Amino acid sequence: MGGDQQIDLDGAGQAGLDVSPAEVIGVLGAGTMGAGIAQLACRAGARTLLHDPFPQALAKGVERVAQGIEREVARGRLDAQEASAAAARLEPVQDMAAFERCALVIEAVPERLALKHEIYERLSGIVGEQCVLASNTSSIPVTAIAAAATFPERVVGMHFFNPAPVMRLVEVIAGMRSGERALALAQATGEAMGKTVIRAQDGPGFIVNRCNRPFGLEALRLLAERVADVQTIDRICRMHGGFPMGPFELMDLVGVDTGFEVSLSFYEQSFGEPRWRPSPIAARYVAAGLHGRKSGGGYYDYAGLAGGGSYRPADPAPLQSPAPGEGVVVIAGMLPVAQELRAAAEAAGYRVIGPDTHLEDELPALFVDCDPAATLAGAESAHGARRAAHRAPGGAHLVLCAAGTLGALEPMGSAVGFHVLPPLAGAGLAELTRTPSSSPLAAQRAERFFDALGMHTAWAGDVPGLVLGRIVCQVINEAAFALGEGVGSARDIDLGMELGLGHPRGPLQWAELIGLDHVVTVLDALWEIYREERYRAAPLLRSLMAEGRVGAGRGECFPRT
Repeated sequence: MGGDQQIDLDGAGQAGLDVSPAEVIGVLGAGTMGAGIAQLACRAGARTLLHDPFPQALAKGVERVAQGIEREVARGRLDAQEASAAAARLEPVQDMAAFERCALVIEAVPERLALKHEIYERLSGIVGEQCVLASNTSSIPVTAIAAAATFPERVVGMHFFNPAPVMRLVEVIAGMRSGERALALAQATGEAMGKTVIRAQDGPGFIVNRCNRPFGLEALRLLAERVADVQTIDRICRMHGGFPMGPFELMDLVGVDTGFEVSLSFYEQSFGEPRWRPSPIAARYVAAGLHGRKSGGGYYDYAGLAGGGSYRPADPAPLQSPAPGEGVVVIAGMLPVAQELRAAAEAAGYRVIGPDTHLEDELPALFVDCDPAATLAGAESAHGARRAAHRAPGGAHLVLCAAGTLGALEPMGSAVGFHVLPPLAGAGLAELTRTPSSSPLAAQRAERFFDALGMHTAWAGDVPGLVLGRIVCQVINEAAFALGEGVGSARDIDLGMELGLGHPRGPLQWAELIGLDHVVTVLDALWEIYREERYRAAPLLRSLMAEGRVGAGRGECFPRT
């Protein structure tokens, strides 16, 4: 049987099968996730049997469900009658044997494969012939879990996100032998719980956790190379990228130790995929007991939180009345970022011209070079010569650091480097970099330019893409690998990242806004420097570019059917 093709062994038919949600649901494990799932089940109208082998944990789980329903009433999501009916549908059971009545059993036990095997082997002798078993696993392959079941075609993944009653997403994962009826029942039940359901094929991290791997791993690499410190990296991701929190804040929230264990699992499952290599920095933090918020310290110090303090400085407020731009600005290049900078500069009051425009006496205040190909070609090319005419002594030069480092693009030059990602609307920060030969005038005018555009600035070390560009291009690259390998559809990948992790937009949608040529330029520049497979561009990105489908109004990239 070929590759990773999903096999429909129970004769349920093709995708789109009309299956009703489960009316009797068993939840195995009454911890935080299990209780949250049980709350969703009884809230959705299903008779819900909650079991935990530890009586104290079961009692605590029932209490959590009751408290969760009370919170829904307090927030106006349920009235008193609906809450009473939901609570009445919850039934704690002392033995798994009670699950013989269930149409669906959702397992939410600790992430240990041996434990899950023991459970699935036992459940196989309890549940009925139509019952579906779903694992809430976030890291163990569903195929490996299903190996212990008598009927692997009725085993699927059903990955809820924490806190389950609040998060809007559920991943339904197909193991290699999962049947379509089982997948359809899991999807219908998730939708009855009010969730957006996305479908994923089995593999490390499924869709969401896989595609988000570079968000933390690339931030750790930037930190290791001293491109920027923890607070600067996080601030750039929040203020420029629009992420709800930076990668180090997120790693502290999840648990540095938990994240490191997931990294080890990814690396092992992939037989050493370079994109997923764990970070030595994370290993040192784990060894030191700096596990994040739960230990009182990780990448940030949380000792002051109990007294109402904050673990980080507040981000600067948006620039309400930026100083108007004055004079002429030359902006070169046809990438979407160049087009957005032209529009923003004109709106700020600058007179914006192209590199081919002839000027008599007026010296441009700033030359903003967003043309990677021309920058690499240098002044020897005809285009380079035209650009050089606008770079007379006394002017200032700003170079987009996408095709290489500033030092490589402008060796011994006086320019300052920058990197920003479309869309610029709402972006509150731009990144700058410099070399020892960068002129103070260029630095001053670069800061003045972005200030006029309403953007704060942050200085970082000299690498292609700087901070946000490097992280986001790697996230896009991972999403493109996942799409090319059939792990999920473009729609489900984007929805998963938005709803599961709060990303400002899906990575594939973002790629289309940035332009695939810009994304691949950054990835190729990183590969050129490091010569590591970690930075190889996904084959799908290259094939789309070869077809002229680069996004940003220049050819649709990722159909969302």
